[in-house]
Amino acid sequence: MKIMYFAWLKEHTGCSFEDMPIPDGVDTVGALIPYITRKSAGHKTALENLDAVRVAVNRVYGDLTTPITDRDEIAFFPPVTGG
Repeated sequence: MKIMYFAWLKEHTGCSFEDMPIPDGVDTVGALIPYITRKSAGHKTALENLDAVRVAVNRVYGDLTTPITDRDEIAFFPPVTGG
């Protein structure tokens, strides 16, 4: 699966995207988060406040209960505001 990070999440993780195999037993975005946060201190910081992070799976807005597979593209980004 491809995991993408935008804005300050990219700054904390040190990358704009990474490819990783889906861990055994992981079938939702929420179940994936603990695996991502163990990658580095920056990954942990990026995802420590999930109220400040939005997610999309295959370019469709989702949430922690959104199902995922090893073929998906998962994007994490800050909330979008207009003005």
